[in-house]
Amino acid sequence: MPKIKVELIENFLVVWNPSEGSQLYKTAYYGKPVGIPKPKVPEFDVPLILDLMEGLYLAEVERIEIYENPDECVVSLRKLRQKAKQLYDGFEEKYAVYHDLRDSGLIVTPGIKFGVDFAVYKYGPGVEHAPYMVTVKKAGSDISATEIVKNGRLATTVRKRFIIAVPDLVSKEIKYLIFKWFKA
Repeated sequence: MPKIKVELIENFLVVWNPSEGSQLYKTAYYGKPVGIPKPKVPEFDVPLILDLMEGLYLAEVERIEIYENPDECVVSLRKLRQKAKQLYDGFEEKYAVYHDLRDSGLIVTPGIKFGVDFAVYKYGPGVEHAPYMVTVKKAGSDISATEIVKNGRLATTVRKRFIIAVPDLVSKEIKYLIFKWFKA
């Protein structure tokens, strides 16, 4: 399958060809179609916007090729990773978790509206509500009981499971701590 051509503009990637953008979205809910907050159908006639994390993953798995402008040479994975590191705090840990979840066949979207790093789906947005909220923590970092309770209450309110992902960048292992709440 030929790689999809994507343009890097500031901190976003744009798939200008609507049929290619629809193909990426339909495959595993990559990106957001311009002006369509919640697409009802996977085919649309507008460009698709990818964030840098999605773009890096898609470039690594050789689904897309990224250009700074249509006439320039390909943007290297190294340059894209550097740009993402400047944009995301704790990028390497977050990306390791993103990559692992995507490789597991899950759909991963930003979790900002829940105050976490990722909202994770089994089937995709619009098909189901995200069953998981994932926060990424560096190994050895602190987490307070208040933070766990706060996230647990939010997760329970919005009917999701709260997960803390702790990647070890050296061993490439990721530990997932999933919280199940119950009434006494």
